[in-house]
Amino acid sequence: MNIYVGNLASTVTEDELKALFSEFGVIESAKLITDKFTGQNKGFGFVEMPSNSEADQAIKALNGKFINGKNIKVNPADPGGKRQKPKKRY
Repeated sequence: MNIYVGNLASTVTEDELKALFSEFGVIESAKLITDKFTGQNKGFGFVEMPSNSEADQAIKALNGKFINGKNIKVNPADPGGKRQKPKKRY
């Protein structure tokens, strides 16, 4: 399951993100989204966990948790395609 992690402090690293989620199971990947010009993280990222039950446990336990001065937001990532595209007007 792909998990969205938001409201992260700019000081959080991918290793810290992996460590935080590894308490709940196997981590396939952890990726922070960074600004392409400054390289600083944008305050959100994604964690991929192969087990849905472990991912659900992590989401329930970590959503709202206080990490590095901020309450993080953790929920299943939107796989995309759910949003309706605006209709073209001619």
